[in-house]
Amino acid sequence: MKKIKIAIDGYSSCGKSTIAKEIAKKLGYIYVDTGAMYRAATLFFIRKGVSAEDPNLKNYLSELHIEFKSINGEDLPIVHLNGENVENEIRSLAISNQVSYYSKNKDLRQKLVHEQQEIGKNGGVVLDGRDIGSVVFPDAELKLFMTASPEIRAQRRFDELRSKGDLVDFEAILENVKSRDLEDSTRKESPLIQVEDAIVLDNSHMNRDEQLEFVMGLVQKKLN
Repeated sequence: MKKIKIAIDGYSSCGKSTIAKEIAKKLGYIYVDTGAMYRAATLFFIRKGVSAEDPNLKNYLSELHIEFKSINGEDLPIVHLNGENVENEIRSLAISNQVSYYSKNKDLRQKLVHEQQEIGKNGGVVLDGRDIGSVVFPDAELKLFMTASPEIRAQRRFDELRSKGDLVDFEAILENVKSRDLEDSTRKESPLIQVEDAIVLDNSHMNRDEQLEFVMGLVQKKLN
């Protein structure tokens, strides 16, 4: 059966990972959460005490090992940093506030982009992030660009963090969403852009089932 590459780009907290996981599960594809890779790298450098602007940052890259492993029979693997399950820690607001700065680093991006390309070179893969359709896999058969209003995205993130017991402030999350949008779309290295052949999915007023139906319809057209 034909296997394609599916590239999902878009703004933070617009549900890219959620829809990507569901598509991968339905198709039996590999799912790669590239945002989690940058979050794990951010945690790594924060623990090392290395700032995003440190010119020596590249000297630590050989110590950075990110893997996706399944645990407790989970269908989809979760991110591990140097063998440690960091799935919960990398989703914190503290990491969200820093990840865009580390993601601008050219050497870090080159390392992670290469790893992503190796994982998905044979197709049968779903990747979500900021530069999948533009840099990682410009030859992807299906490219999506997901978006939603900043307020709706902030509310979703607020609800997610509160459900985990985190005491967070909505206005702080909204400010984080807006600042990340700016950082992601204006950075020098692989900025977030909507490539010409990407299909826009504005899910401001769509539920998960509606989004999944929309995307799977696009997938079937590519597979036929």
